[in-house]
Amino acid sequence: MPADVRPKGKGSPAKFSWQTVLILRIAALLRDHFKLELQAHKASFARLRRELHRKSFISLWGQRLSLGAEGWTLAEDGSPLPQDDIFLVRLDPHLEVLRDGFALADPISGRSQLELFSLPNLHRPKHGSGTDEVAKARQRRSA
Repeated sequence: MPADVRPKGKGSPAKFSWQTVLILRIAALLRDHFKLELQAHKASFARLRRELHRKSFISLWGQRLSLGAEGWTLAEDGSPLPQDDIFLVRLDPHLEVLRDGFALADPISGRSQLELFSLPNLHRPKHGSGTDEVAKARQRRSA
């Protein structure tokens, strides 16, 4: 699985999105627990990666992935299972690890929206941004 942002050179790190890390976790599960050969499913993992990039992290909670002859399918927990033979992967345990590791939103705790602005950064005094000049100008106008 290629990195989302390739390293710029020797010694620089590659960068991976939460979607790619989720796919890597699922691939490791299939390889380690089911002894599945992953190379044969390379195209299927690529399609899953594209599909996950169109989904929000929050929308995946309560979902499961099934791997059948046609590839990966997303479905809600509790929805009817296909009649064909499939591998079924519950996403919530993997999403919990990602939530904690990436500090992503947790829909269970009610914090289902990411913060737009960091409050400590909003209230931090700005150095060299001209705020002192603005305050002085206001004082001059009021005097």
